[in-house]
Amino acid sequence: MHLIDTHAHLYSEQFDADLSEVIERAAQNGVQRILLPNVDSNSTERLWNVVNAYPERCFPMMGIHPCSVNESIAAELRHVETELAKGKYIAVGEIGIDLFWDKTYIKEQIAAFEQQMEWAKELNLPIALHCRDSFDEIFASVEKVQDGGLRGVLHCFTGNEAQAKRTIDLGLHIGLGGVLTFKNSGVADAVKNVPMEKILLETDSPYLAPTPFRGKRNESAYTKLVAEKLAEVKEISIEEIASITTANAERLFNL
Repeated sequence: MHLIDTHAHLYSEQFDADLSEVIERAAQNGVQRILLPNVDSNSTERLWNVVNAYPERCFPMMGIHPCSVNESIAAELRHVETELAKGKYIAVGEIGIDLFWDKTYIKEQIAAFEQQMEWAKELNLPIALHCRDSFDEIFASVEKVQDGGLRGVLHCFTGNEAQAKRTIDLGLHIGLGGVLTFKNSGVADAVKNVPMEKILLETDSPYLAPTPFRGKRNESAYTKLVAEKLAEVKEISIEEIASITTANAERLFNL
């Protein structure tokens, strides 16, 4: 069984003490490749330290997370543009809109999101999209930029069935992580009818660990728990889940 964790922050300080063990546990649970989204200019060096240490396992993305958008956004976007020009990244991410924590820079978040989507199209790279309390705003921006050349994944999907359908209709995949396993999240019902060819697996480590580890540090090995839950939802084998979602990730991210 071969799984891909399509979204994990393994360069987080939470993994400083045992990263090698985390990578090994992932492999023991079938997770051979792990995709790492960037957060901002402060995380780039740490991200590359992990990628350089595990070049066959870990693959980098470049973007600015919406929660990092502030008065320094112009400099941050220059950093992203400069890094993307190096041609070493598999995707533009993590980008998007987050209205949960702070709405102070909503205009800047939207502008940064749309700019990075345009760069993704120019470079023929997929996007890894962050959406929190912002489905309407996300859909409006994607619709504005989408001309058939934009592809990517709405990571850590937490929406309803209608929002899942809209995501697919806009040409994006749906990334499923630990929230799928939460008893009252509603995500299982929301994605029951989503075509398997549009689904990716992820952890968003170190955040949002799946049941039975909810509330603890998440890690890439737990991708298997998400796969097991999705197999239950879709009423197919975990081997089939692994085969299809891995092929989806390889295709989307050109792995």
